[in-house]
Amino acid sequence: HVQLVESGGGSVQSGRSLILSCKVTGGPKLTFCMGWFRQAPGKEREGVAAIDADGRTTYADSMKGRFTISKDNAKNTLYLQMSSLKPEDTAMYYCAAVLRWVCPTGRSDEDYTLWGQGTQVTVS
Repeated sequence: HVQLVESGGGSVQSGRSLILSCKVTGGPKLTFCMGWFRQAPGKEREGVAAIDADGRTTYADSMKGRFTISKDNAKNTLYLQMSSLKPEDTAMYYCAAVLRWVCPTGRSDEDYTLWGQGTQVTVS
């Protein structure tokens, strides 16, 4: 069955960059929708960005221009490049997928059926 494993989190200073990775195993090539979500302490999980099978991307407004979602189909890996990080970006970041060609609109976590274990990002 399909499994998602995130990596790349850590502690960084404000203004720095970080790249998260999500390795997909046990399933087809990345011919489905994938997304990144995050959850800060005491807050609800929110959608960060999504990319559908064709590579079309969508972003939450607050992440536009700072975050970039991408994927490498040959490596079965999803990425989230984060730049100009702020303390408010501190959260647990999750990789998620839903076996649909086109991503659901709105980036609701209820629309995604597969989840990784998360990777912590702390910005100080």
